[in-house]
Amino acid sequence: MKTLEIKGSYRTELGKKSSKKTRKEGNVPCVIYGQEQNVHFQVHENSFKNLVYTPDAHIVNLDLDGKKYKVVLQDIQFHPVNDKITHADFIEIFDDKPIITSLPIKVTGDSVGVKAGGKLRIKKRHLKVKGFAKDIPENLQIDITDVKIHHSVKVGDLSFDKIELIDPKITTILTVATSRVVQKEEEEGAAGAVKPEGEAAEGTAAATAPAEGKPGKEGKNK
Repeated sequence: MKTLEIKGSYRTELGKKSSKKTRKEGNVPCVIYGQEQNVHFQVHENSFKNLVYTPDAHIVNLDLDGKKYKVVLQDIQFHPVNDKITHADFIEIFDDKPIITSLPIKVTGDSVGVKAGGKLRIKKRHLKVKGFAKDIPENLQIDITDVKIHHSVKVGDLSFDKIELIDPKITTILTVATSRVVQKEEEEGAAGAVKPEGEAAEGTAAATAPAEGKPGKEGKNK
């Protein structure tokens, strides 16, 4: 993996109030896992630009008030409205200990199925891997040259030197479908998102109507 330098500072105060203040100052609350005690720190939001908004994974050489850590990004959270980073989790890595991390996939080659008119559908864009940091690549390259229409690539079809894929072997990563199948899926998705007025009305009537064999309010008053 590529390496990236980031500087930050330790957080001495924790809690929601402190985190809110940290974000207001343009910093992101972060945590390092992997030691006997978790390390809480903050990094300016601009420092994440080359780490998060990139198709590749990175090893981060983290400098906290002069103390160095080697880490990888484990999880990141975004604000639901403005998409700003609100929190980040890192795990510390050691040369003699394997790590589990998530890597982006990179599709290569021209599928014979796509050339024949099929559509490439990517189901998973990241896969979990286990290995030593020095052996983990920036991404997982998948050659789709021989993938035909109606064929797919599953986790069990792949293997990489010196790293282990953690996701279940039956997990579908990508598939090449016919244009007709893709169109049908899109139409069904649109129909499910917007329910017809008649269908909605029937659902309301069914919910308010008395159950068969049981009197409604009028029956009770008689």
